[in-house]
Amino acid sequence: NNEKSVPQLLIRDLTFEKKPLAKLMFSPDQENHPSKAPVKYGELIVLGYNGSLPNGDRGRRKSRFALFKRPKANGVKPSTVHIACTPQAAKAISNKDQHSISYTLSRAQTVVVEYTHDSNTDMFQIGRSTESPIDFVVTDTVPGSQSNSDTQSVQSTISRFACRIICERNPPFTARIYAAGFDSSKNIFLGEKAAKWKTSDGQMDGLTTNGVLVMHPRNGFTEDSKPGVWREISVCGNVFSLRETRSAQQRGKMVENETNQLQDGSLIDLCGATLLWRTAEGLSRTPTVKHLEALRQEINAARPQCPVGFNTLAFPSMKRKDVVDEKQPWVYLNCGHVHGYHNWGNKEERDGKDRECPMCRSVGPYVPLWLGCEAGFYVDAGPPTHAFSPCGHVCSEKTTAYWSQIPLPHGTHTFHAACPFCAHQLAGEQGYIRLIFQGPLD
Repeated sequence: NNEKSVPQLLIRDLTFEKKPLAKLMFSPDQENHPSKAPVKYGELIVLGYNGSLPNGDRGRRKSRFALFKRPKANGVKPSTVHIACTPQAAKAISNKDQHSISYTLSRAQTVVVEYTHDSNTDMFQIGRSTESPIDFVVTDTVPGSQSNSDTQSVQSTISRFACRIICERNPPFTARIYAAGFDSSKNIFLGEKAAKWKTSDGQMDGLTTNGVLVMHPRNGFTEDSKPGVWREISVCGNVFSLRETRSAQQRGKMVENETNQLQDGSLIDLCGATLLWRTAEGLSRTPTVKHLEALRQEINAARPQCPVGFNTLAFPSMKRKDVVDEKQPWVYLNCGHVHGYHNWGNKEERDGKDRECPMCRSVGPYVPLWLGCEAGFYVDAGPPTHAFSPCGHVCSEKTTAYWSQIPLPHGTHTFHAACPFCAHQLAGEQGYIRLIFQGPLD
């Protein structure tokens, strides 16, 4: 097993055919119906799912949600402000047929802001509730969970009516995010304990219990992207620095020169799940599932081999992304040497977790490799040459480098980098590793 005598190749050494892949770079919408496609504002993709929810996507509960222009505008904008002296008076003001936000200042005073129809915007609501006003039902993400039963025992920290996104119906179709969503009686209710205040122009504003955090990347969502700064968005869409902890009573400082406008690659954290916003334009430049499938077939066509068993390795099809296949490539996470599954170097005193690589003798975790199938997480269309550590999800070098720099909110006051495909916290010096494959010996 002398390393020097064995032919090795990195995936980047393979010749990837440029021509057929170029055809696959169009988004699915452009392929199917170029002229009659409804206007798509963008898509929300939940971090931690590799293309679909563990038990499959159903109805409004799925791993990604597309926002299309509605047949009829359903947006709302603030209109009349009422100051009520009793909760009963406030109830009377908040008409069931009209959207309103109630701010309870004390037992003696509630301010009700009525909202009126806005024919220029469409509204989409996101939250944990399955009631009809919620367009996209989001539940807590449990890192690496294989089924929804894994997620049910956790006490949810996601608000039932977490946030709303308002999209302009006319170009450039700007999308803006606001904390809190309207419930079935078209009301947002900020109780006595919620952080709320009167603004300089006499309007009301407030924050939700666990808050809605947003991060806009610098340089857009491209191979040059860099992480931005996490901010909190208020009920009226103003931007604030973070509170000391998620639900602290004291709001952060207002950030005057930033807005609640979403951009390609913006991250939205709902305290229990993080969503990635991709604009329709951004998605049109992103690799499609067909493109990823072509890359998978090209790796497999190069017939990488296990340097121990000399058997040919192959990435399983995208549909079989949870079942370990006998030809599945495995990797030693400390060095990046790719093998087939074998029992070499599995010493009992290492409690079965760490293994010694037969190629270079470095000791570390030994895990199966999985292709990252959720194309929306890729910052470029490069070949799958790198894997996240410790989960083994494989994608392009630029994509692993980008996500390894992003501090994602975790719990109520910590942040850590995680794999976008499974939400596992990243480990090791940089959170990812370059893969070293061995070519066929013939």
